[in-house]
Amino acid sequence: MADAQQPVFNIEKLYVKDLSAEVPNAPGIYLEREAPQIDVNMSTESRALGEDLYHASITVTVTAKTGDKTMFLVECTQAGIFRIQNIPQDQLPMVLGIGCPNIVFPYLRETVSDVVIRAGFPPLLLNPVNFESLFMQQQQTQQQQAAPAQTH
Repeated sequence: MADAQQPVFNIEKLYVKDLSAEVPNAPGIYLEREAPQIDVNMSTESRALGEDLYHASITVTVTAKTGDKTMFLVECTQAGIFRIQNIPQDQLPMVLGIGCPNIVFPYLRETVSDVVIRAGFPPLLLNPVNFESLFMQQQQTQQQQAAPAQTH
């Protein structure tokens, strides 16, 4: 039998890389009774750090508005350092684009909710994210951009 090494996937560190909370219209905004319109923008990023070490992060910007007034703005980057070994090179993008964000996201969700509460607002729970679907969409977009334009 071949001496195949077992795949390794370890979490080395999970941490908040960047965090910002603003309540630009305080204190008057706390008197508003209208439910806010919530806008969430999210992105993921990953890169190699060194031999078998990778960094993956999720950045989210949450803006809550009532009419044209901003109630709060929260920006957070939650990140992790992962040791990934003996994974085939063609599978590494999936591990970094799906596996790592699935681990990091619950911590990001908790951090955002905690900051919103500390800013004086009711808890805000980010909806679950299907990172597999997002990864597949990104792959499709990259393939379409890489394909030469065809003329008929």
